[in-house]
Amino acid sequence: MVWFFCVCTLPAFLVSWSVTWLMRRWAPAWGLVDQPAARKVHVTPTPLGGGIGIYAGVVIPLITAYLVVLWQSRLPAPTIWLPDVLSIHLPGVLYKAGQLWGIIAAGSILVAMGLLDDRFGLSWKGRLSVQFLLAIALVSGGVRGTLFVADPMFGSIVTVFWIVVLINSLNFLDNMDGLCGGIGLVASLIFAWIMLQLTGEPRWLVGGTLLILAGSIAGFLCHNWTPARIFMGDAGSTFIGLMLATMTILGTFYEENTTQQHVFLAPLLILAIPLYDFLTVISIRLRNGKSPFQPDRNHFSHRLTDLGLSRRNAVLTVHFATLTTGLGAVLLYHVPDWSGAALVLALVFCLLVIVAILEQAARMKNAAAEKKSL
Repeated sequence: MVWFFCVCTLPAFLVSWSVTWLMRRWAPAWGLVDQPAARKVHVTPTPLGGGIGIYAGVVIPLITAYLVVLWQSRLPAPTIWLPDVLSIHLPGVLYKAGQLWGIIAAGSILVAMGLLDDRFGLSWKGRLSVQFLLAIALVSGGVRGTLFVADPMFGSIVTVFWIVVLINSLNFLDNMDGLCGGIGLVASLIFAWIMLQLTGEPRWLVGGTLLILAGSIAGFLCHNWTPARIFMGDAGSTFIGLMLATMTILGTFYEENTTQQHVFLAPLLILAIPLYDFLTVISIRLRNGKSPFQPDRNHFSHRLTDLGLSRRNAVLTVHFATLTTGLGAVLLYHVPDWSGAALVLALVFCLLVIVAILEQAARMKNAAAEKKSL
């Protein structure tokens, strides 16, 4: 398994690191620069376009791997360096490849739209419409969950909203150095671990794709960790959100005849922090009569800095909160029934309550400071 991890992550890391390094020099000439503003935490102009590095770090290794698999499948017998455990799965990889390339095509559109938004600024309504259209197209192409419900329409609708919500959840979290990338890295590694170790038969294609995504994000984070020398921008955050959303759908989290149906909750636990942040921020904006997609400083990470944490420690706090809920997802595979799953869900719920208390404390502190200044 170690060799598979290295083969997937190292090329992605090197490609992403190199392309991001180039983008640090090219982005200013293309007008991709994020200027400081009242709602932002950085104080100096910073290049955008790091998402191109993440995108290249995923797509180039996937294309290379696909060409190798295609070549191997046409040989009378697999070459000696390809392990038998992978050779027997070549037909399945080729069968699923069409869906994977559909996801990459949708991701390419999101990256292009993200770059345009970073450069010129696009209407959130137009971007959201494109996201829904892409999600519907992917569902029509077979990227669809069921949630144990026989009606395919139910699964289709849930899948469309799952994709759109995760795209925007990760985009919302791109508000501090290393925050979105770190969450994407933690989530992709835990998802990959589940796909390759905990599902009975390993899901090599989905697990490998998630490891490639993790390697690519890690390469970008070398440039994005505080103090960031480049930001991923909407191109990177929406691409990461799409990849995590679709891989959780393509990857089956349970055996077909298993009695442990509670493990289908694993994606919700792994992504509990991004989903919590997305839902609470949207509700605050709507309650204040603002657009749900108008940027502000109501995110969990901002609340932590309002309490006195440094930006670095605030980001690490969110990372470890995500890791904690992700380990809860792993625990689901070690409890036999819903009673055990209920304990895991209770642990994650308690963590989210702690997050809510911290956020409320920050709001009260800000309100007291504003009242005192008046």
